[in-house]
Amino acid sequence: MRKQERQKAIKTLIQQNSIDRQEDIVKLLRERGIDVTQATISRDIKEMQLIKLPSLDGNYQYSMPTEKKMDAEKKLRHTLRDAYVSSKIQNEFFLIKVLPGNGPAVASLIDQLKLEQIFGTIGDDDTVLVIAASNEKTHEVRKILIDMAE
Repeated sequence: MRKQERQKAIKTLIQQNSIDRQEDIVKLLRERGIDVTQATISRDIKEMQLIKLPSLDGNYQYSMPTEKKMDAEKKLRHTLRDAYVSSKIQNEFFLIKVLPGNGPAVASLIDQLKLEQIFGTIGDDDTVLVIAASNEKTHEVRKILIDMAE
């Protein structure tokens, strides 16, 4: 199966199911006759820029990224309200601590806002590093994002 077809199948699966683990995607694809490895799915998830967002049952599930700023802002607000732990500033760096598992989603949602004050973000399991466009912009970024968490 070609990558494009596999990724289309993944998109359909996450739209129809609440999936929170890569292994579940592998299992569901195999049930449909698509033989894949977890490593392949991991690469697809990264390439498709899938994010994990809170689900209605309190867990997290894979979701497609959205291009709409309002949707990203709404999702970011919700995720920060649920997962924000603390933050601190140093020069143009704004570090946000979140509950484990939320860092990649928060970083992706911040990127989707396309704020001119932000140069870029890096997200890992429980930390997001927001790099402001300048030292002066760091406090603007902090205000925007922390206001969303409250």
